[in-house]
Amino acid sequence: MDHKVVFITGAGSGMGQLYARKMLAQGWKVAALDVNQSGLNELPDSPKLLRINVDVSDSQAVLAAVQQTESELGHIYRVVNAAGIMPLSRILDQDISLIKKIMDINYGGLVNVAHATLPGLLERKSGEFVSFASLAGHLPVFYVGAYNASKFAVIAYTEVLYQENRGRGVNFTCVCPPPVQTPLLNQARETVWPKIFGILPAISPETVITKIDRALSKNQFWVFPGPVTKLSWLFRRYFPALTWRFVRAYEGL
Repeated sequence: MDHKVVFITGAGSGMGQLYARKMLAQGWKVAALDVNQSGLNELPDSPKLLRINVDVSDSQAVLAAVQQTESELGHIYRVVNAAGIMPLSRILDQDISLIKKIMDINYGGLVNVAHATLPGLLERKSGEFVSFASLAGHLPVFYVGAYNASKFAVIAYTEVLYQENRGRGVNFTCVCPPPVQTPLLNQARETVWPKIFGILPAISPETVITKIDRALSKNQFWVFPGPVTKLSWLFRRYFPALTWRFVRAYEGL
């Protein structure tokens, strides 16, 4: 291990925090970003850890975090964008400002991170970019509309970003998990719990992290963790009308 640098957003909880812990354990230098300072403080003390309290929807703050990381830890090699929020509701019942916030963080945060980190990686012709999307970015369901929209945007942006930069030395991976047993899922439980989630059992964060590492080792773009995730994606892709009939029936609508 040559003590490469990984830049992780959403590192104050859930999969971002788990990934930060794993990278530290493997000897990486870790820049851990989150708006939640108490979550960042839960990470183990290490001279290889840089905690940065930042809102990913603030482009200038993200750029400053990248500059701080490269000044204190060295050039970034791997970028992991895991920041996100997931409050659920019927679309017209959800406050407009909250819908905009979901988009600003989930999609806008990705845009800010990409613009702040990728020029350096591409200039050095070396690195990895991991974008956390979701099965929700392929499979729209009731009560998840705003989150669906943000993850559809994440998937489209990441896929085009990947295609535009193929062969330039940077590997891209787009992770599309089903519900995962993390604090993010608790945001849904505290608002609305779609019945459809009952047939897509939440998987462990460790399962997702393992799949990411395998994908990176094989230079794979799409990652669909979980036993039925890829099947759900294929069903929606090839049978969209039938998918909606199933979802409506399951929700009793």
